[in-house]
Amino acid sequence: MALLHNRVSGKELKEKMLAETFTRTTISFYRYFFIENPQRFRDELYKTLHAIQVFGRIYVAHEGINAQINVPDHELANFKKIIDATPGLENLRLNIAAEQGKSFWVLKIKVREKIVADGITDPSFSIDQRGKYVNATEMNRLMNDPETVIVDMRNHYEYEVGHFENAIEIPSDTFREQLPMAVDMLKDKKDKHIIMYCTGGIRCEKASAYMLHNGFNNVFHLEGGIINYAKEIQEANIPSKFIGKNFVFDDRLGERITDDIIAHCHQCGKPCDTHTNCKNDGCHLLFIQCESCAASFEGCCSQECKDTIHLPLERQAAIRKGIDKGQQIFNKSSARLRRRL
Repeated sequence: MALLHNRVSGKELKEKMLAETFTRTTISFYRYFFIENPQRFRDELYKTLHAIQVFGRIYVAHEGINAQINVPDHELANFKKIIDATPGLENLRLNIAAEQGKSFWVLKIKVREKIVADGITDPSFSIDQRGKYVNATEMNRLMNDPETVIVDMRNHYEYEVGHFENAIEIPSDTFREQLPMAVDMLKDKKDKHIIMYCTGGIRCEKASAYMLHNGFNNVFHLEGGIINYAKEIQEANIPSKFIGKNFVFDDRLGERITDDIIAHCHQCGKPCDTHTNCKNDGCHLLFIQCESCAASFEGCCSQECKDTIHLPLERQAAIRKGIDKGQQIFNKSSARLRRRL
């Protein structure tokens, strides 16, 4: 029977990946299309990608596929052949990361109800009725019109380190909350040009369909998201209207688009846009920390967590036991911690 799941510890796999002598390319892709049997699709994809040492996180659902992966450079040609030969993924656009690095060390492919949780229950909603794609050149041209509305469909901690000029933030931690909020916040702009964007395109594509579903008339979305935008402006040698860093959901936690640092250390307030997770395993808070505070707090978010990491391991385990902390994210705008459970 072919291997369909990883059976090696994450620690061992990460050490093995870090010891690799070859390089990898970080890639993201998605496509909305109907998959009749997501489990079968998932199993076949796992077998082929595992065979060429692809690592990453892939979600499969009836509505399509969403993937963030890295591929050994010597297997890139094989990977592209596999993708193009997979029914539904022909001629797929692959988003190549603006900055490369050690992003993943294990392959996880999961079947989900949806490839991006949206909270939409209206049976008349269709992703097939979506906004118009815009590329980097068209994005810049539309943004030159002061009447164009730019909408960021990412989470607050992504917006904090980088965003398009004059972009509106939809202040929420989850996409399912943002959709109705965007409709309400923009209800007096239904006839204006509205451009929606996100990291790789998957959220803003669905958001554009939702806006059209709710009576908006001139909705666009950035093709391939910020990742593809960064590639296109470099190739076309045109100025970037995105400023700062693009947050990414892998071990890198960000890729720089421009040299602008628009965020601040959550501990001392100095200009900084480096996300990290608290080194206390009982906390693991995602927050922004400068080099000075990282040294002072030993990579922790507070003195309490710093004290905790020096306790005996047994005591640390006892403190963590029974705590369901979810994914903890620092929300500077409200000066408190939000938990996404």
